Amino acid sequence: MELTVYLAGQIHDDWREQVKQKAVEKDLPLTFVAPQTNHERSDNVGEDILGKQPDNLYKDDAASSINNLRTQVLMEKSDVVIALFGEKYKQWNTAMDASAAITMNKPTIIVRPKELIHPLKELSNKANVTVETVDQALDVLAYIFE
Repeated sequence: MELTVYLAGQIHDDWREQVKQKAVEKDLPLTFVAPQTNHERSDNVGEDILGKQPDNLYKDDAASSINNLRTQVLMEKSDVVIALFGEKYKQWNTAMDASAAITMNKPTIIVRPKELIHPLKELSNKANVTVETVDQALDVLAYIFE
């Protein structure tokens, strides 16, 4: 058995590559999918496909429609979602993706530091599991294969 894992969270560093490497080290049969991690591509995909937009509002709207479609398709095909909340970046997209996963009844693991317990308490309560580190999230997935 192999699981497909959607990695929700900010796209400003290489945390997804670290998760993939750790999964390989743990010999976990996981395939990973994620939002578009090329920030420039994500921001410009609306204009790349639909053409120049009249202003930034329309540009953002066009891009978000296409990004939301991509996220929905990949998340629906996933077996489980890991949503990483970090401390460094705004977490709006992570919260949106985690909420979408929960609404889709996708098994959801939230990763968040202790400092975010209070602001994420309701979302954590709706997720299947909340942990503090990516290693703990992978250990939860490893447990499935025992």
